[in-house]
Amino acid sequence: MELQKLIYKVEDGIAVITMNYPKNLNAIDEQMADELMYVVDAAEKDPAVKVVVIKGLARAFSAGGDIGYFYKLIQAGGEVNMDGLISKVGTVADGLKKMSKMVITSVSGAAAGAGVSLALGGDFMICADNAKFILAFVNLGLVPDTGATYLLAKSIGVNRAMELAATGRPVGAEEAKALGLAYKVTTPEELDEVTMKFAHKLAAGPLLSYKNIKKQVYDTCYADYKKWLDETEVPTQRECAASMDFQEGCKAFIEKRKAVFEGK
Repeated sequence: MELQKLIYKVEDGIAVITMNYPKNLNAIDEQMADELMYVVDAAEKDPAVKVVVIKGLARAFSAGGDIGYFYKLIQAGGEVNMDGLISKVGTVADGLKKMSKMVITSVSGAAAGAGVSLALGGDFMICADNAKFILAFVNLGLVPDTGATYLLAKSIGVNRAMELAATGRPVGAEEAKALGLAYKVTTPEELDEVTMKFAHKLAAGPLLSYKNIKKQVYDTCYADYKKWLDETEVPTQRECAASMDFQEGCKAFIEKRKAVFEGK
């Protein structure tokens, strides 16, 4: 597969997946989702890969969904159907947790919407002190996707997950570490060095042990993850994406004004 929005390299047993589409700050559209599915599968099947690192741009890890695309579709009177995209990013989300190799996400700048979910999708998250996590879905009249609600409820508890999902308030790097979401916080300048140093440490570790630790954790905490993604996340996002509230939220975001929601 020819990669247009990602860079994928394997060196010294470490697969580095770099989201590299600055035009829309690594927004996850169907092409990006297709490429992520491809490289996650490739890394899992490649015996030369011992550890996987996922990173973004210095300015932003990922801005989440492509709101500009949705806005143009709404303005043209078209239907916004996210089922295919949500299903694909769900496959990526489950694939990272199910993967037999350790996954490190390296986050600098903004991670919004599905970008938050992808950042949480690894086994260890290392972030720069300028990282900011924003579950912005509610501001558009949507629900979190790419597994965010599931992952947050599992990791920080139901009440905190509800707060972040329902308010959409930003979470900084230090708060993310205090909540147990981030493994380590460093400076933007040192992020790559710190990430790769840890990746090399894992790559030199007991890989069979890591593989089976991941299997134990997956079977304990994530055994129903794909079922939840397919049977809960997709239909709830479908209902919200078909609402007038989503149209209003999308228009307000692009037009830089406060949304007026009506609950329909």
